[in-house]
Amino acid sequence: MHTPVPDRPASEPARVEVALGERSYPVLIGPGVRHRLPAEVARIGAQRVVVVSARPPEWTPDPGVPHRVVPARDGEHDKNLTTVEQLCRAFAEFGLSRTDAVVSCGGGTTTDVVGLAAGLYHRGVPVIHLPTSLLAQVDASVGGKTAVNLPEGKNLVGVYWQPRAVLCDTEHLGTLPQREWRNGYGEIARAHFIGAGDLRDRPVAEQIAASVALKARVVAADERDSGLRHILNYGHTLGHALERATDFGLRHGEAVGVGTVFAGRLAGVGVWIPADRVAEHHDVVAGYGLDTTLPGGVDHDELITLMRRDKKATSGLSFVLDGPGGVELVARVPEAAVRTALSGM
Repeated sequence: MHTPVPDRPASEPARVEVALGERSYPVLIGPGVRHRLPAEVARIGAQRVVVVSARPPEWTPDPGVPHRVVPARDGEHDKNLTTVEQLCRAFAEFGLSRTDAVVSCGGGTTTDVVGLAAGLYHRGVPVIHLPTSLLAQVDASVGGKTAVNLPEGKNLVGVYWQPRAVLCDTEHLGTLPQREWRNGYGEIARAHFIGAGDLRDRPVAEQIAASVALKARVVAADERDSGLRHILNYGHTLGHALERATDFGLRHGEAVGVGTVFAGRLAGVGVWIPADRVAEHHDVVAGYGLDTTLPGGVDHDELITLMRRDKKATSGLSFVLDGPGGVELVARVPEAAVRTALSGM
């Protein structure tokens, strides 16, 4: 099903509401929306703010109230509990209270780590996200999932902590290297198969808005991943394993792109989808300029071990797969089928 992008005047940003009752919040998408930060801080009534920023000062907006800027670094190697502790200590040193707020300014790892720190400090302080990468704008900053990694796997320690607002400033995207665009396109490619429709030829702001609208609808229906929200993990089971197996040499979106092609192949092995639908997975991912094959040197046994640790794997190897009734979580997938699909890549 195609998720429509709301009509709006040319001068107005796109606005998507994540409808969670009293915890609902807006996602604003467009050029210059970072400058709306003071208004959002005022709206939630915060008197002081800690801004955790992985961007240079000229791209880190003033929240309009007394604040402290804490430098951060994007990247999976800082996505751990040590960083969360350092942030919480910085909050304490500044004297942050539960009536104040935290602001993240950076890519997906920054929104994840800052979101987790905000969710834990004083058992939860308000957080506003300013995602600055395509990956963070289309996916990581929205939905309230916060987590960090352990040596044993991706995103194994986290909490659900919804932001109070998300400001997706498309001007930030002009600062991205080409590889960061690919990183974001991996998430947009997988959205093709879970309800966003074909976004390949649409302007980037519309791609972001359509992806966010899809995620907002899913999160509103299943905030805590008990059913429908599993579809957002399409392509992620192998994707997360590839990140770990390459020591994050493969970026998240790049890995999800490969994982999306794999999901199509695995569904084809199980005869859940026909050959033309399997081929569509390859064509869509390739259409975004992403790799469609496994990187050289990865060991299939290691990948299967890592996939067994996936947080969805409560009953053997489990994958979100396409099928006759649409996309759903499939448990107890035979290992032989997984190996066949991997060998085909």
